[in-house]
Parts: sequence; C-alpha cells; structure tokens
Amino acid sequence: MGSMEEIRNVILAIVLSVIIIVGFQFYFDKPPPPGETVTAEQAARPGDPDLPRATAEVAPSAPGEDFLIPSAPGVPGPDPGARRAELIKAGARVPIRSTRLRGSVSLTGGRLDDLSLADYRESLAPDSPEIILLTPFGSRDAYFAQFGWTAAAGADTAVPGPDTVWTARGMALTPETPLTLSWDNGQGLHFFRTIEMDGDFMFTITQRVENRGNQPVTLYPYSLIRRHGTPEVTGFYILHEGLYGVFDGTLQEVDYDDLQDEGSIKQTSIGGWIGITDKYWLTALVPDQKTRADSRFTHRTDDGEDRYQVDYLGSKMVVAAGGKSEVRSHFFAGAKEVDLLDSYMESLGVQRFDLAIDWGWFYFLTKPIFHGLVLINGYVGNFGISILLLTVGIKMAFFPLANKSYVAMSKMKKLQPEMLKLRERFGEDKTRLNQEMMALYKREKTNPASGCLPIVIQIPVFFSLYKVLFVTIEMRHTPFFGWIQDLSAPDPTSVFNLFGLVPFTPPDFLMIGAWPLFMGLTMFLQQKLNPQPPDPVQAKIFLFLPIMFTFLLARFPAGLVIYWAWNNLLSILQQWVIMRRMGVR
Repeated sequence: MGSMEEIRNVILAIVLSVIIIVGFQFYFDKPPPPGETVTAEQAARPGDPDLPRATAEVAPSAPGEDFLIPSAPGVPGPDPGARRAELIKAGARVPIRSTRLRGSVSLTGGRLDDLSLADYRESLAPDSPEIILLTPFGSRDAYFAQFGWTAAAGADTAVPGPDTVWTARGMALTPETPLTLSWDNGQGLHFFRTIEMDGDFMFTITQRVENRGNQPVTLYPYSLIRRHGTPEVTGFYILHEGLYGVFDGTLQEVDYDDLQDEGSIKQTSIGGWIGITDKYWLTALVPDQKTRADSRFTHRTDDGEDRYQVDYLGSKMVVAAGGKSEVRSHFFAGAKEVDLLDSYMESLGVQRFDLAIDWGWFYFLTKPIFHGLVLINGYVGNFGISILLLTVGIKMAFFPLANKSYVAMSKMKKLQPEMLKLRERFGEDKTRLNQEMMALYKREKTNPASGCLPIVIQIPVFFSLYKVLFVTIEMRHTPFFGWIQDLSAPDPTSVFNLFGLVPFTPPDFLMIGAWPLFMGLTMFLQQKLNPQPPDPVQAKIFLFLPIMFTFLLARFPAGLVIYWAWNNLLSILQQWVIMRRMGVR
C-alpha cells in the first residue's frame, strides 16, 4: 500500500485535470472593468444628477429612458398573452423581403420589430419554424430597434416618437428597393428616414431633417434596441449571452443578472458598436465610426417584466433655418457568421466587430482553427471529416515534441522492473528511495515529467476546438455520419437504453453515447501503454480516470469527443511504434 502522501498527490492531479478541462477560461476569459454604473434605483429616478441632464452643453439622454412606449393607434398595449401574429396584423406595415430575412417595418414609430431568419430553423426537422429574431411591442417577449431624434433641453420642438405614424414611400423593403419614411411636425420641420438593407443582415439607417422654418433647431440623433423579458440562456461561463459592445477598441460584456443589479452602465467612445447577443444571434447598433456616441446599457422592471435596453445618443446637430442635416448609422440583425462579421468590419470600418463572436482567451488559436476547419471542409464537404484531418495536421505540427515525450515515456516503462526493485529495497526509507530513483533517472538520461508534455500541448487546442464547436453558428446542425447529425450537440445515444433499443430516456448524467464510450476506451488503451504506477492504489485511481472522463465529456459537443478519441488513436499508434523500436514490451 502506498503512502498517504502519494495517494494525496494522485487525487490532487485528478482534481487539477478536471479544473483544467472545465474551468480554465473561468479565470482567463473575464470581461474588462465596466464603465460608469448607476443603480437600478437611480436609473428609475428622472432628473438624478448621475444621469445626463438636458442643458445647452450636455445632451439629454436618449428617448425611452422611462421605458414606457405608448401603444400605437389600433395596437393593444402590453399583454402577456398577445400573439405575435395578431400584433403584426394590428398595425400598418411595409414588408421586408430578401432571401435571408422575412418580416416588416412598423409605420408606427418606424420600428424594425418583425424579423425572422429564413436560413435558420429551431431544430433539425425540415418543417421546423424559422428562427424569430425581432418581435413587436405589446408582446411579453418584445424585441425591436428604434431610431429617432430628441430635442435640446428646454426646447418645445416636436420630434417623432414611438407612437408617431410615418408615411411610407415604397411598397416593400428589399436589397434593391430602399424604404423612405416621412413625417411633418407641423412646425416647419420635415423628418425623413431611409432604411436600406443588403443581401445579408445589415440595415443602413439614414435620418434627415429639413428645417423649413425661420429659426435654427438643435437636435440629437439616437438609436436603441430594447428587449422585454429575460431570455433563457445557456448559462455556461465560456459563452457570453447578454448586452455588450466595443468602446474605443475594447470589448465590454454585461450579463443580464449583472445589469439587474447595477441598473445602468454608461460609456462614451468614438465609433464602436453596442448590442444584445444570444448564442448564435445578434442585434447591434453601429453609429458613425468617426463621431462621438454616448452609450448606455439599462435595465428596468415594469409590472414584473424585465426590460433591457442598449442605446446611444449622437453628437449635437444644429439645423439652420432653411437648411438640412443628415446622419447615417447601421443596424445588424441576424446570425453571427464569422466571414460576414469580418466583412462588415472591413467594409464599414466597424471596430472589432469580429468580437461579436465569443472567441475566448485563446483567440489566437480559436479563430485560425475555425478557418482551418472551413478550408478543409471546402474540399471534403463534412465538418466531422475536417476535424479528423485537422487533428492529423496538428499532430504533425507537434510531432517532434510529442515524439520526444513518447520516447521518454517508453524509457520509463522499460525502467519499471528496476524501479520495482528499488521500491522493494528502500520502501521504508522514502528519502533514500527518492535519491536512488533520481540517480536511476540521471544514469538512464530519463525525465519522468516529460511524459506530461502531450497533455500540456493538447489543452489549448482542446479548448480552442471546444470554443469553435460551441459558439460558431457554422457548426450548428452540421452532420457527421450515422446518428451524429449535429456536431455542436452531445452524442444523442446512451448505453443505458442500449442505444435506443429500449424505450427509456435516461437522465442527462446517464446519456453516455457510443462516441464517449469509444473515447473512454481509447483513453484506457493509451493509459496501458504508459508506465504504470508501482503503487497498487495509485494504479487503481489512474484506472478510474477513463471512466471519469467518459462521464465528464459525454455532454460535450460530439465533434469535440470525436476529436479527443481520434487524437487518442493517433497517439496510441505513435507511442506503440516508438515502443516497438525501443524494444519495450
């Protein structure tokens, strides 16, 4: 029986392995410090000195600070049971038509509040509903974007509001035909809003004011996204879902529960963007990248309903009598496709728009691995095969280091008879035993720690591939072969119902599929090739590791388990060849 100290060290090694596998990014993937914060109580008190005041020098806060948008004529007020289709039918609308988006623009408020994604469905079933992104005000899960102007402090200038009914010029909004809305305030100001869309998910919003009066007018442009209700999130610490944005090149992430505590967070920057993200879907406001924007993340509860808002207020614009002013911004609403976000970052000059995808702390590895998978997939047409081929490439890149490690491990295995003799001879004298062991290692030019090198090398790649499979929409609903129809989801089979032969649905912790079992088997075989601990208690503990990792990784994405199993097979082959060459049985 080994000493308690040795057993403790083994258990400690197991615990550290689990921490490395599950918790690395918990420590390294933290958001930067938040900006200026205001409590929920302060945010609810209009006129509080911590909030922007309406003065000649400081712009008023964006409309909607009280979070109460009047109901449009003919549209019912907030109703928890209101159906989305009924709300859409209740008001005047202009349809949105493109190959990738379906929906409509509400003429009341000129809001973008009805949008679904034609390319994406809720499940793998071909008749599954399309992903609904935006929903009109009046529903408990309302989610919409609004644009407009706010007047200078103390001015009685009438500006279009949430209940303003605009006049549309155009029958539909398409990539070929922009939609222009107009409204006359009856005081000499004519407001125009032109909405354009590309063939993907980006809208361009151009707001123009013509002053036909005889006095100059001061206005501030604003844009906002509001979401009613707290959505169900994955709840996994390696993925951010909530409010976030880039300010002066730095990403700031705010979780829903954090904003509930803080009430309001303010930031000021030149350019950048702000938005609300789900795992795969994004809405984002992109102001003019060369002007100052005062941004806020805000939360409030009304009638038991959480309401979240991101908004920004643009720079002051003085519209001279007989003159006009114009401001242009962008609004993204769609899927977080990597190449598409990168293209907007380049074509529109949006600061770090690629960070809309949570690449994690291993950004420098995660993104290249993603592009490598996409490149290989372009030739083989299967992301599962791409993972296998990429693993081969990674093994080849680290072959010299891994080869040196496996040689050292083979030497250790060859020295096991000598080590057993030393243990039998000096078992009671730990100090002398350690001295003799070190002398043996030095004499045979063997480093016992070098066998850990393959695992150390594999950890960053493991996490990077995990990120790719977990957060990129390109991996969503991508099949491999057989029963693996979604590489981003866990293996759907379970040994506890004989892989579907028995009509029984095991609980999640017993969903141990075929691929996790195969991964555990390869881990067991690889362990058998390694030098075995001379102590029987340690040997039993290490024998338990493949079982533990089988349960641990069973609920991970199937693509990651396939990678791990395939990597183990390649390592077994490499190690077996080296051991044969060195004459190790």
